[in-house]
Amino acid sequence: MGNDTMTAIDGHMQRYAGDGPGAALLVVRDGDTLVRRAYGLADLEQGIAVTPATRFRLASVSKQFTATAVLLLIDDGVLRLDDPVRRWLPALPAHADGVTLHHLLAHTGGLPDYEDLMAADFSGQVRDADVVCLLANGLPCDAAAGTPPAAAIAPYFAPGSAYRYSNTGYALLARVVEEASGRRYADFLQARIFAPLGMDGAVAFEDGVSQVAHRAYGYSTAADGWQRTDQSTTSAVLGDGGIYASIDDLTAWAAALDDGRLLSPASRARMVAAQTTTPTGEPDVDAYGYGWRLHGDLLWHSGETIGFRNVILHWPRQRLTVVLLSNRNDPEPYATARAIAALFLEP
Repeated sequence: MGNDTMTAIDGHMQRYAGDGPGAALLVVRDGDTLVRRAYGLADLEQGIAVTPATRFRLASVSKQFTATAVLLLIDDGVLRLDDPVRRWLPALPAHADGVTLHHLLAHTGGLPDYEDLMAADFSGQVRDADVVCLLANGLPCDAAAGTPPAAAIAPYFAPGSAYRYSNTGYALLARVVEEASGRRYADFLQARIFAPLGMDGAVAFEDGVSQVAHRAYGYSTAADGWQRTDQSTTSAVLGDGGIYASIDDLTAWAAALDDGRLLSPASRARMVAAQTTTPTGEPDVDAYGYGWRLHGDLLWHSGETIGFRNVILHWPRQRLTVVLLSNRNDPEPYATARAIAALFLEP
């Protein structure tokens, strides 16, 4: 890679450089790391710089790991794509009848968004198990204990009849992984994905249970500069967005996308095949697979939560992966990552 290419990359990443919240950039082709760069600060208060080992909250980039966990259990013969979700989570309300694991993976289940079920003044932490209780009772589990169920909120549509991006679905899938495997979700990821791939510092973060080494803290723009906005009431939900990882961790993930060391060929094919039955209506999204957006020959996913914005792009035929992780609410990273990818894509 020439100096001109590196200069162009630094130009695209200029907004992340300096003494504000930063970013980490990874470009991998065919298992070889072409770019491994860090910009800006991971912790403004302590003046700690971002490095390739800095771990960012992946937000919805986590969904591809949840999908992989489900597919691993399908390969094990423990789960089936056509399993009704109520087989594993019988506390769900009756209107979840007909919703299968396939529907949850593909965002075609139609179940209500759990964020819309939370009280406006709720100030605690919602967890994956609380999503089940919110759907069943309208309250998180502790508050719902002994409380008669609230009137069920109707699904958005009949299962499989439409597409609507759903954090609810992936929170439920994390609970299904726990019920089917007999392990805590974070432990399953560690044993079946992170450890086998050598993603040594990746973690599904649980406050008071686990820690994140070399952690980036999230920030949002404020009138007087940057304000730390690292956690929200939904930050403890793991299945839809609770994984922390660095670009060094994701180097191993990028290689695994190409070499098939985790999933069977059938499960890998399902993951990246169009599983939606209707247009998504999302920019640069032709269809949704399992944990991946599909656009032509590109697989990609963004991740946005309070104080973090991330994106992963993967071109299977060219065996090229670009990852941009940032601990700030602005700018949106997709266009920057696409511009950097264009420096490496073959005609």
